[in-house]
Amino acid sequence: MRLLLDTHIWLWGMREPNRLGPRTLSEIRDTANEVWLSPISTWEAVLLHTKGRIHLSVDLVEWLAVSTEGIREAPLTHEIALVAQQLRLHQDPADRFLAATAQVLDLTLVTADERLLGLPNIKTLANR
Repeated sequence: MRLLLDTHIWLWGMREPNRLGPRTLSEIRDTANEVWLSPISTWEAVLLHTKGRIHLSVDLVEWLAVSTEGIREAPLTHEIALVAQQLRLHQDPADRFLAATAQVLDLTLVTADERLLGLPNIKTLANR
């Protein structure tokens, strides 16, 4: 399976792995699966850090290198931007980009966000 981690799933995996469901944890750890992350998730994490909602190490370059080790970087393309705009989805731009990335690259979006689960044309894996 090719898994695209929603931002909160990625952060929970690093900071609060007990929040990940057994299936989610198993699929992420399964070496037969590919784990992907969008640069949108990095942007979201840095914004949360800047707002004081999470604390990241002071050296963000080092933090990013460690936190993305072994994870594939999903591209942010013009096609993804167009699909993000076309999605009939709530107005959160990060969610729109993540859903569009999953759709365009044929990835399974791993999320606990009920608003993203079960979207048409997008494969999802609920955090269970």
